[in-house]
Amino acid sequence: MIPEIATYIGYSASLFIVLSFILKDIRKIRIVNMIGCICFVIYGIYSGMLWPVIIPNGLICLIQIYHLLSDKKK
Repeated sequence: MIPEIATYIGYSASLFIVLSFILKDIRKIRIVNMIGCICFVIYGIYSGMLWPVIIPNGLICLIQIYHLLSDKKK
């Protein structure tokens, strides 16, 4: 992947994470945060397997999915 694209994915991830702190609806917060985490995982992979970036964001993404699915059941 072109290094500039990885950089833009990283900036997009940061933007989504910050945006998730602005929102008030918990479902929207989880979705936007999850998109940011997915972007960070992609960034970590394409930037040379940055495990300290990939692992926590992958886990946060799974946690967001869990809560989104469990909230639907209520």
